[in-house]
Amino acid sequence: MDLGIKGKRALVCASSKGLGLGCARALAEAGVDLVMNARGVEALEASAEAIRAEFGVDVVTVAADITTEDGRAAVLEKAAGVDILVNNAGGPPPGMWTDWERDDFIAALDANMLAPISLIKALVPGMMERGWGRVVNITSVSVKSPIGVLGLSNSARAGLTGYVAGTSRQVAGAGVVMNNLLPGFHATDRMVGMDQNQANATGTTPEEVRAGRSQGIPAGRYGTTEEFGATCAFMCSQYAGFMIGQNILLDGGATNSTM
Repeated sequence: MDLGIKGKRALVCASSKGLGLGCARALAEAGVDLVMNARGVEALEASAEAIRAEFGVDVVTVAADITTEDGRAAVLEKAAGVDILVNNAGGPPPGMWTDWERDDFIAALDANMLAPISLIKALVPGMMERGWGRVVNITSVSVKSPIGVLGLSNSARAGLTGYVAGTSRQVAGAGVVMNNLLPGFHATDRMVGMDQNQANATGTTPEEVRAGRSQGIPAGRYGTTEEFGATCAFMCSQYAGFMIGQNILLDGGATNSTM
């Protein structure tokens, strides 16, 4: 399928590894030039070079923390005029409701709500002027089904979801399509680490932990970064113009909900 976005330019945040990299690769396969961002220089440059070699698109890299004001400024300097924005950032640490104080919530809001909103406000006006744009915000399955130990993430990402619900409908008439993509368990480095930590805590193996988690997923497995990236690329495509303000759940059916 021709997604109709060859020659477009995209900023993909936190894209050196995992789900962000899956999105960057899928967009590159569709012919989209990239601005890739991540904190670690080595992994970022390696991923960017692999994409250049495999897909022949132009890739600009910016090693910076997108959750900080200085980091966003550095990224926006290189990403001016992009047609596609993929917002992505790691979530805040887990814990119990008694663990978190005001400063913890402010940090979570800065990283997972206010940072993507800042990028939206910086880049969407240009998309509106040009009459075409796509924004995909990578949030979490916890927006639909809250996870107790991820209360900071639940709160911040739910706030972003509310913002997108209203904003997406205000910009749609100018040709800008804005939606959220909600991952469940995917086979990423982060998930490998979580499985290892759980195995260490329970005296089991990562394979046993993964098998146990997979039992709660109707698809019977973790998702892949390739599947996730392909979904993101479709949401950025010429065919997504009537998909406005939606929360697309990609969790293998783990969230048991009619709507």
